[in-house]
Order: sequence, then structure tokens, then C-alpha cells
Amino acid sequence: MTETLDITVGFRATMSRLATGVSVITTRSGDTPIGMTASAVSALSLDPLQLLVCIANHLYTRTAIAEHGRFAVNVLGEDSEALARNFAASKPDKFAGVETFDDHGVPVLKDAIAVIVCDVAEALPGGDHTIFVGDVRYCDHRTECRPLLHFAGGFGTLRAPH
Repeated sequence: MTETLDITVGFRATMSRLATGVSVITTRSGDTPIGMTASAVSALSLDPLQLLVCIANHLYTRTAIAEHGRFAVNVLGEDSEALARNFAASKPDKFAGVETFDDHGVPVLKDAIAVIVCDVAEALPGGDHTIFVGDVRYCDHRTECRPLLHFAGGFGTLRAPH
């Protein structure tokens, strides 16, 4: 068991060196907005347009996405660390004081720099996570913004391009 623990700790430390964008995944449970901070988001296919998100099986967001059948990926900008921390926290109303709109059947964060709304095409097992493959139904972005990044257990930003 010690060897497994050692490789798990090493794997987590190694993966922390992979800078990733920070997103808030949103959905609904009935009339209640549900959301969580995530970094396991990736484009999957251009034909058809698909992306994937990986959600830990023990999280209520995973159940809500499976039941609602639709989710949004809200990409956070460099000035949104507080928003990322808010949706990463375990608290009852993560949406308190957060501006959203709901034109697509799921809450979309007004301050997101990019948004992709998906219908669940597949839910695949992935160890202690579920891999949701989403068919893209809507997307939009702001070109003048830079993303918030997660790296080595903290948040950061990109330097301005040369």
C-alpha cells in the first residue's frame, strides 16, 4: 500500500506542474443553480463539436449534470481568482452575489471570458471521476481577456505576449 500512496503523491505533484485554465462548470438541479470550479476540461472533437469535463463521482455537481443533461463551461479570466475560490468551496449557495444569466437552460457566469454550453452526449467511467462528453450547443468568448491559470496548487496568469 505504501508504494501506491507514494506514486499517488508523486503523480499529484507531477500533474500540478501542468498549467491549466480554470473554469466553473454550471448546471441545474430543478430550479437550483449548481456549480463547481474545475480544471479538467478539454476540447475533444470538431466534427461533431464536442468537449469533455471530468467530475469527481462524490460531488453533487456530477449527479446534477447527469440528471439535467446540460452543463456550461465558464472560462475564468485573470481577475477571477475570488470567483474560482468561491465555486471551489464547500458551501450551500455558491451563487450568492454572483451575476448570471440563464438563456441556455443552465446558469452562465456574467464575468466568464468564454462560455461553452453542452448537452451530455456520453457519461463514461474514469476511475473516481465521470468523464462527461458534451455536444456543444452554444459558445462565445471575449477576445481582449487573458485566462486565469492553475499551477503548482495556486493561481496565476499569462504574461502579455511579445
